[in-house]
Amino acid sequence: VRAIIHKWRKHGTVENLPRSGQPTKITPRAQRQLIQEVTKDPTTTSKELQASLASVKLSVHDSTIRKRLGKNGLHGRVPRRKPLLSKKNIKARLSFARKHLDDPQDFWDNTLWTDETKVELFGRCVSHYVWRKSNTAFQKKNIIPTVKYGGGSGMVWGCFAASGPGRHAVISGTMNSAVYQNILKENVRPSVCDLKLKRTWVLQQDNDPKHTSKSTSEWLKKNKMKTLEWPSQSPDLNPIEMLWHDLKKAVHARKPSNVADLQQFCQDEWAKIPPQRCKRLMASYRKRLIAVVAAKGCPTSY
Repeated sequence: VRAIIHKWRKHGTVENLPRSGQPTKITPRAQRQLIQEVTKDPTTTSKELQASLASVKLSVHDSTIRKRLGKNGLHGRVPRRKPLLSKKNIKARLSFARKHLDDPQDFWDNTLWTDETKVELFGRCVSHYVWRKSNTAFQKKNIIPTVKYGGGSGMVWGCFAASGPGRHAVISGTMNSAVYQNILKENVRPSVCDLKLKRTWVLQQDNDPKHTSKSTSEWLKKNKMKTLEWPSQSPDLNPIEMLWHDLKKAVHARKPSNVADLQQFCQDEWAKIPPQRCKRLMASYRKRLIAVVAAKGCPTSY
């Protein structure tokens, strides 16, 4: 009782006060060394850092190293996957962003965005988690079934503009310049009419060899289709990538059992994309350009 009264008079509380605990084994010099090493090479593991400290006769557990780095704002995270950019790519991306930064919104609203993507039949390349008890890892409800070679997939082509999604095509067999030109012939003009784009509309496509081949370039010129110059390795500048994400999520939620179902579900879900979604993507397009300029042409969060 006397101790509690004394504690109240001295500290104004009877709660347990912070204690100093055991002194840390990592010295300020060792801490600077750790921070310097992970700053220089972020892929360095805690085991490698442990070995580095052991070389200067400082023995600590690898969890201690992770905690110390965490206190300094450095946390272990899964690295984001982005296309490899050469100096030429970075320069082209920065030039594109600066050139179009002040383009009026009407220009982007009358751009027809196109792309192809592959949709897997089974599973998506994302991390999954399950709640389970110990020793139940291989119970049927706790596993994700896999099939050799992905169980099949479908290649699809699509386009959209600010006014909504355009035509959608399933690609059968190998994609080459002739197949690509046939897709453009059957889908681009009808999409432009359906989406009510102005006569000044522009076609966007990436720099895939099928898109930039001599025969495709001549076909586009012959059919009087003006294309938007495009920097290579720039999926973050193409808002259709967001629609591909929506499409794949919706298709896999329906659990297709074969390639025919997969292709049908792709067509169904593409048609269901709300025009408001497309309009919002284009209304915020300038933010993508600002992000590229801010990153000096390097990868962005989009």
